[in-house]
Amino acid sequence: MSDVTHEVTARRPPFSRARFEERLFGVLRRVVIAFLALITVVPFLYMLLLSVKPIDALLLDPGRLWVSAEEFTLATYEEVLRPVSEGGQGFLGMLANSALVSVGAVVLTMLAAIPGAYAISRLRFFGGRQVSALFLAVYLFPATLLAVPLFVMFARMGLQGSLIGLAIVYIAQTVPVSIYMMRNYFVTIPYSIEEAAALDGCTRLQAVRKVVLPLALPSLMATGLYIFMIAWNEFLFALLFLAAAPDKWTVSLGLQLLSNGVEVSKTVLMAGSVVLTVPVVLLFFAAERLLTEGLTSGADKG
Repeated sequence: MSDVTHEVTARRPPFSRARFEERLFGVLRRVVIAFLALITVVPFLYMLLLSVKPIDALLLDPGRLWVSAEEFTLATYEEVLRPVSEGGQGFLGMLANSALVSVGAVVLTMLAAIPGAYAISRLRFFGGRQVSALFLAVYLFPATLLAVPLFVMFARMGLQGSLIGLAIVYIAQTVPVSIYMMRNYFVTIPYSIEEAAALDGCTRLQAVRKVVLPLALPSLMATGLYIFMIAWNEFLFALLFLAAAPDKWTVSLGLQLLSNGVEVSKTVLMAGSVVLTVPVVLLFFAAERLLTEGLTSGADKG
């Protein structure tokens, strides 16, 4: 019996520190993911449940969060999306304004940032490293330092109260960080691919359009999503440029109006918050799928 026990003990693998760390970090990873999911999902779920509950039920029993089938209502969303002329909050028009400004900011920023990021990553010139760091340093400046000069300049140009002007203003915030993000990705693309394209007769512009940009699609998608989220949620510049034009307000201004309204119920406020959040969440999931496809297509073309 002792020989059998000794043989089993001998066959048992010795204690491995690497295996212990792998199991430990595996458990910690699951715990951290569950914790982050909890603190992210629970507030949104709480907001969603309040948005479909009548204000009377909320006042009678504030501690009960679950909504029964009899209490479930979409009247709060109808009030939020209904035009102001019909007694609603007009969020449908604000969503259209926010979408227009955000898409415009993405397009304008990418048109300026892609050539800048490519030039910094590929061209060799004096002070190239310092220029790259300067772009990031400009982004670190508080937005309040740029607000007043931009407001005065655009007011003199007649772009105050204009959605196009607001989209142009956002470039001051988005171009520096966009150049920094895409520059780091362009550096990882081998220069030999562009040399091979040049041997095939492509100019530098054609090589960028046909070779570099398809390979950099994941970075372009991530940067575009980041720009869209900045423009969608931005409040300070929207308040300065659109305060005198209520018909051009973005959804962030509308939500601030709801939060300051005395006669607006909290359920309507939660419905407005959901309306503000859901488009970004849906766009994120759509972009996540496109990011995966971009990575795959880039690998195939490489």
